[in-house]
Amino acid sequence: MTPDTKRERLALSRPVVGAAGKTGTWRVFRPVVDKEKCNECGLCATYCPDAAIDDDLIVDLGFCKGCGICANECPKKAISMVREEK
Repeated sequence: MTPDTKRERLALSRPVVGAAGKTGTWRVFRPVVDKEKCNECGLCATYCPDAAIDDDLIVDLGFCKGCGICANECPKKAISMVREEK
């Protein structure tokens, strides 16, 4: 995929702050993307249940719950789950 090509997103939902605030505060593991391995296929963003990965494949840690679905679905294994540090 070239930098000029935009991925078509079927889901239009975006995370918003709810009554309890942002939801990423209780996360134990966070996703870390290795940009060298990433081929920008967008599967991580497609499968993210919280829509915490934007069109530029940047993870919004304020909403990411650390479920690891993005890492599991990445065909290039470009996402690793790293333990949060206090």
